[in-house]
Amino acid sequence: MYSEKVMDHFNNPRNVGEIENASGVGTVGNAKCGDIMRMYLDIDDNGIIQDCKFKTFGCGAAVATSSMATELVKGKTVQEALQVTNKAVMEALDGLPPIKVHCSLLAEEAIHAALWDYAEKHNIKIEGLEKPVNDISEKEEEEEEDY
Repeated sequence: MYSEKVMDHFNNPRNVGEIENASGVGTVGNAKCGDIMRMYLDIDDNGIIQDCKFKTFGCGAAVATSSMATELVKGKTVQEALQVTNKAVMEALDGLPPIKVHCSLLAEEAIHAALWDYAEKHNIKIEGLEKPVNDISEKEEEEEEDY
């Protein structure tokens, strides 16, 4: 069962769309389930995320996590956005079924991919940001191997 917040963000997703001339754009997918998420960031000269939009092709949980992730990073600094984890996204949605946890990982990686794109475009290094993966199923496998 999905929480009321998940259903709300699925039925009424926030920040859907594209940002023209975005400061950073990140696209990640999951080859195992077919979800694809693209995150757009508009970052001002002070490193504050003024706007964030997304386009997601996937299940309801993927749409809900994308929507919540955009809400969590809007108005934040680049460094604060980097701290938005999949766990934070899940908590903000009052949880996800275990089989849908990968959707929150997709949201975290999409934020990181957009921040990576922003850093490359502006020739800056964001402390703590690692090069994102294009396919999170690779990262899921790494996590499974860690157990």
